[in-house]
Amino acid sequence: MAVDTLTESVAESVFECVGNTPVVALNRLFPEPDVEVIAKLELMNPGGSMKDRSARHIVECGLREGSIRPGSHLVESSSGNFGIALAIAARIHGLRFTCVLDPKAAPANVAILRHLGAEVDVVTEPDEMGGYLHTRIRRVQKIVAGAPGAIWINQYANDRNWEAHYHGTGAELAEQLIRPPSYLFGAVSTTGSLLGCSRRLRERFPDLRVAAVDAVGSVIFGGPAGPRDVPGIGASRVPELFAPAEIDDVVHVNDFETAVGCRDLLAAEGIFAAARQGRWSQRSGARCPTCRAPAGWSRSSRTAATAT
Repeated sequence: MAVDTLTESVAESVFECVGNTPVVALNRLFPEPDVEVIAKLELMNPGGSMKDRSARHIVECGLREGSIRPGSHLVESSSGNFGIALAIAARIHGLRFTCVLDPKAAPANVAILRHLGAEVDVVTEPDEMGGYLHTRIRRVQKIVAGAPGAIWINQYANDRNWEAHYHGTGAELAEQLIRPPSYLFGAVSTTGSLLGCSRRLRERFPDLRVAAVDAVGSVIFGGPAGPRDVPGIGASRVPELFAPAEIDDVVHVNDFETAVGCRDLLAAEGIFAAARQGRWSQRSGARCPTCRAPAGWSRSSRTAATAT
């Protein structure tokens, strides 16, 4: 008798669909013969960003070990994407979630958060650096202090942030890439995604160089604080996760260049991406003068792997 060997591929929740994102070559955006730039399309995660990975890992690890209990109240400061990812996690696992935002958050993200059931708290007072991050964190701390049992996720200091990308994004790239990349580019804010990816990739490709793409006006790498209107990249404080010894190069991109990068990526590749991708598309490969391929290399040599 014939045995039916077919199995259904049905996820138990949308969060089980996080990860396994594709990698594509950006040959139209970067046609130079001595540069190959590839991109991992994290925008194809269910919540629209790589923040789905860290939110899932942080919440599900916490539930397994008991640091997060059924019905817990999660609180976090976010510029949008991580808040959306946590709101999805909270909805799936029956948790309460308060997201602290500022006036620069995209109205669409605010609407999504509210539809997902998150409690949205918007600060309006700029902090001493001229931004809102310190004000948001102080609001988070006030909420947690006044709500017994509330849990601050604290993505800037939570090791499970970078671990999510070590076990997820970085592990996938290590399997998807056969030829070794010379550079890994990644936009930074908490620095968790770049560090997690690079730590995993360097286990397989030890000669990999890591380039952080930061915002003009961000203080992560010691630059002066300045105005930044595009959310989701850069920071007005140095993250506790930050490990500067593990980053070889840093390039800074302003808001105008970010917008141009997003438009270029859409026009050349048909990829409708967000600000983080606009920043690295302005600085990856041929547009980063320190990241050119050595003389004699051809397009068969991979000169940049970009996590988006």
